[in-house]
Amino acid sequence: MHGPRVTPVFAKTLTVRADAIDGNGHVNNVAYVQWMQDIAIEHFTSLCGTGAMGQDLTWVAFEHNVQYLAQAREGDVIEIRTWVAEMRRVRSVRRYEFVRPSDDKLLVRGQTQWAVVDTKTGTPRPVPPAITQAFAATQR
Repeated sequence: MHGPRVTPVFAKTLTVRADAIDGNGHVNNVAYVQWMQDIAIEHFTSLCGTGAMGQDLTWVAFEHNVQYLAQAREGDVIEIRTWVAEMRRVRSVRRYEFVRPSDDKLLVRGQTQWAVVDTKTGTPRPVPPAITQAFAATQR
């Protein structure tokens, strides 16, 4: 099988829809990246709320790493699991797992490096202390 996994901090399930399927009959790789972004936003909002970054800061993804291990098809139920593995001065490392609960198959493993950026200048800025504190207890 695939070895021990980290207990997720945030998880949700979805049913694969037809619009996520590519010409090969399985979930398109772009769909997984979109779902990674979506769950990252949901997790962040659940811990910090919608106004936590203020008006001048935003998170920007600057690196995705995705390992496609098995295929999912239309109608499959997938559990997406995510957690913040590391919080640094201006960036965060977030990890993801996509698992099919029906057979406990690990389909995809991913990681994104996010940076806090000033929306006006585009330059990196330190992660606000309230956000660092909110995530400190969740890092595995």
